[in-house]
Amino acid sequence: MAWTILLASAVLEAVWATALGESHGFTRLVPTLVFLVALALSMAGLGRATREIPLGTAYAVWTGTGAALTVGVAMVTGGEDVSPLKILFLLGIIGAVIGLKLAPSPSPSPSPSPSRESEAG
Repeated sequence: MAWTILLASAVLEAVWATALGESHGFTRLVPTLVFLVALALSMAGLGRATREIPLGTAYAVWTGTGAALTVGVAMVTGGEDVSPLKILFLLGIIGAVIGLKLAPSPSPSPSPSPSRESEAG
C-alpha cells in the first residue's frame, strides 16, 4: 500500500509542478488553488509512504517519477521540445525508479529500548 501511495503522491507532484507554471507566479486563481491542494496532498502522501519505505528511496522515487511525469506532460502539451535524448534520459529516470522498487532493502532493525540506567538516572 505504501508504494501505491508514493506513486499517487508522485503523480500529484507532477500536478502541482504543472499548476505552478500555469499560475504565472500565483497570479491566476485556479492554477494556484490546484497547486496548493496538490502540493499538500503530495507531501502528505510522501510522509505517509515513509512510514514503510526508507526516506531516501521514497524521496528519490517521488522526485524522479514526478519530474519524469512533469516533463512528459510538458512534451505532450507542447511546452517542452521532444528529442530522442530527452526521451532516453526520461526512460533512464523511470528505469532507476523501477530499480529502486525492485532492489532488496534490509529489514528495519528493532528500535532500541531505553536502558535501565537512563530510567534510574
